Amino acid sequence: MPFSFHSHSGQFCKHASGTLEEVVQAAIRAKFRVYGLTEHVPRYRLEDKYPEEESLSTDDLEEQFVRFLDEAHRLKQKYQSQITLLVGAETEHITELDLTRLQSLLDQHQSRIEFLVGSIHHVSAVPIDFDEATFRRALETFPPDLSSEMSEEDSRMSALLDSYLDSQFLLMQRFHPEIIGHLDLCRLYRPELEFRTFPGALAKLQRNIQYACGYGALFELNAAAFRKGWDSAYPGRDVLQIIIGSGGKFTLSDDSHGPHAVGLNYDRLYRYMQEVGMKDLWYLSSVENALSDGRALKPMKLEGDWREDEFWSTHLSVSMK
Repeated sequence: MPFSFHSHSGQFCKHASGTLEEVVQAAIRAKFRVYGLTEHVPRYRLEDKYPEEESLSTDDLEEQFVRFLDEAHRLKQKYQSQITLLVGAETEHITELDLTRLQSLLDQHQSRIEFLVGSIHHVSAVPIDFDEATFRRALETFPPDLSSEMSEEDSRMSALLDSYLDSQFLLMQRFHPEIIGHLDLCRLYRPELEFRTFPGALAKLQRNIQYACGYGALFELNAAAFRKGWDSAYPGRDVLQIIIGSGGKFTLSDDSHGPHAVGLNYDRLYRYMQEVGMKDLWYLSSVENALSDGRALKPMKLEGDWREDEFWSTHLSVSMK
């Protein structure tokens, strides 16, 4: 049963392309059986808007998200005989305001937001996945620790990793997101970085993974890293092994930003999972009794050998060995 639990459309995300319905239609053509629709939650400060959102107010961003929920649930019903669509939201944690307003959003929409992709995209209120120059600006918000034996660059990097992981941990504590989004996005522009080089950050990473495992989160294997120039998905190999060692459960995401990217690089994702010896895959499924906040999905283990699903051979031309 191929699936993805993280996607975007140009209709509701200005740095994506295509309509939400076109994304759904692409998922149907690719023979996905479960597909998550998860636009970004609103950002609530003018300074947090992206350049392509210059003409939008924060009220516009809030209204845009509500329109997304309306459209996603319309498509869920329209295409229910062809695909199982789940409607979620991808989080932000730029400041405390984002967490406060996320709770309000969940209270207001309850059953309309069926799950959360818990993601962090900012450190020191600066985007870390926009471009190299902006990542550098985030890095330079941290003064180097001159008493450290690390280089100034590594000292700044250590502080950025610590901040990212603390922000991620607080998000997980407050909301228990069902999916942990691109866990190691903090090293997008430093793919060669290994956490063992930064003992403090490694300890925080292990803390976060153990906490997520404890409440039953799924860690996404996010294929978007391939189109960002990585030779692995998120998370990278070293982090993946920590999750496996902690008993973590994995699911799949294409993190598509338009119909052209639905299922993109799933062939490489397949080979990556084979390389690391992935044994089991999990997905989200509806349950009868919703949580108190209205979220009503739980992890289900994919039955059988994931490598033998017809999706891989029929649609991705992957050699199954």
